[in-house]
Amino acid sequence: MSQMLLLGDEALAQGALDAGLSGCYAYPGTPSTEIMEYVQASAEAAGRGVHRQWSANEKSAMEEAIGMSYAGRRAMACMKHVGLNVAADGFVNSAVTGTHGGLLVAVADDPSMHSSQNEQDSRFYAGFAMVPCLEPASQQEAYDMARYGFDLSEAERVPVLLRLTTRLAHSRANVSRRPPRAPNAAGLPGDRRRYVLLPAIARENYAGLVARQDAFLQASENSPFHALSEGTDRSLGIVACGIAYNYLMEVYGTPEACPHPVLKMCQYPVPRTLLATLVESCERVLVLEEGAPMLEQMLHGPLGPRPQVLGRLSGHLPRTGELTPGAVAVALGLRPPPAPRPEEPLLRQRPPRLCEGCPHIFSYRALLEVIGDVGPGRVFGDIGCYTLGALPPFDAIDSCVDMGASISMAKGAADAGLAPAVAVIGDSTFTHSGLTPLLDAIWENANITVFILDNDTTGMTGGQDSVGKGKLEQICTGLGVPRDHVRVIVPSARNHEENVRVLREEICGHDGVSVVIARRECIQTLRRRSRAG
Repeated sequence: MSQMLLLGDEALAQGALDAGLSGCYAYPGTPSTEIMEYVQASAEAAGRGVHRQWSANEKSAMEEAIGMSYAGRRAMACMKHVGLNVAADGFVNSAVTGTHGGLLVAVADDPSMHSSQNEQDSRFYAGFAMVPCLEPASQQEAYDMARYGFDLSEAERVPVLLRLTTRLAHSRANVSRRPPRAPNAAGLPGDRRRYVLLPAIARENYAGLVARQDAFLQASENSPFHALSEGTDRSLGIVACGIAYNYLMEVYGTPEACPHPVLKMCQYPVPRTLLATLVESCERVLVLEEGAPMLEQMLHGPLGPRPQVLGRLSGHLPRTGELTPGAVAVALGLRPPPAPRPEEPLLRQRPPRLCEGCPHIFSYRALLEVIGDVGPGRVFGDIGCYTLGALPPFDAIDSCVDMGASISMAKGAADAGLAPAVAVIGDSTFTHSGLTPLLDAIWENANITVFILDNDTTGMTGGQDSVGKGKLEQICTGLGVPRDHVRVIVPSARNHEENVRVLREEICGHDGVSVVIARRECIQTLRRRSRAG
């Protein structure tokens, strides 16, 4: 097929496959999940033997992709923006080691926090690591940038970050495919020493990375994804970064209809010559960028806001949340600001809730009965669909900070004298980042109970495989939890009294580390299996 109707995530995945991808490494996280799922479902990928299994977490995915690049093949690591925090060690140091086969790091940011804890902007990570960054404005560019990014990575011997955002990742458009390219042959780098980051080698590598910044800048200046259009009204110039260019086009319809000069910017480092051409020829500049006001801050400089630079910092655009065509129209003076919302909405908002029949419902009912005997404020939660236990009717968990923090926080609270302290964590999150804090607790025999809600899948992101499937008891006892205090229950109404008894014994009757695993398949994956069968 020369034309395909694809999500932005899918367009990137297909572009990577057509560019000779040999391995895709990822941990599921909205809005990036569909990149890996597309590669997993691809008959082409299966026929070529492309690696496409989920990793235990983003750090593992990043480092596995570095290993494939080391062996000369083209690799892609995929994650959401907070996943890049987990992968940051490998990502930043891969800029220092450099690459052999092309290495693309695809990160999907989530402005407005549709399914996230923050509005982190991954462009800052690219600048921090001093590597090129690509930001597509359309699904077609997401497809094209995969090949371009691999070529750039191999030409400059550096990883390339490709940044998507929710609206592009999860919307569809027609994409024109290019003839596929054969994968690279495996082979070792000519200088294997550069991957050994002992201080003497790292210093030399880092100096080389700094020396290549001019080349990265020149590549950005010549990028085929930038465009500078002339306008008749130079009272205002517009810089539109990535998908923000789409929002601008939705306001005007076509580039020709926009009366102002426009710089469409889709690659970093910032193309200084193109930007200077626009800024110096216009009285004021409106910066449209999805996420943080990164470019706007650069134009203001360290001395603070300048009246001729408009954007999120100046108040012309909302400081938080997704950019929208409506917000762009307001900033351009083409539409009045929206009227304040009435106090009483026409429709009452309905918060999300656990699925009918979800095993977590019965886990929380048992836990609440036990916690009711010792008092509130003792249950530390984690990232997953079970986080909905923080909402009515349960109000069962008292924290949700980041992946794996339930066990770490419970251990810290126990160190402060809070007893009992309970960590609630899912099976996939436990293998993602719960093992190391559990080791801390075991080492000090902290008085905590870890309640693992094992629904046999990664439920929140759609039912992907969990790498700890069927192994949680062995993992916990292997780490050092006493066998007598690794208990398994089946969360259901008929087992309620038994489950309460087990939880009470471990939470209230044991001073030390214990683990209770509540195991029952996710109701959604069970339904899908039933329909398929």
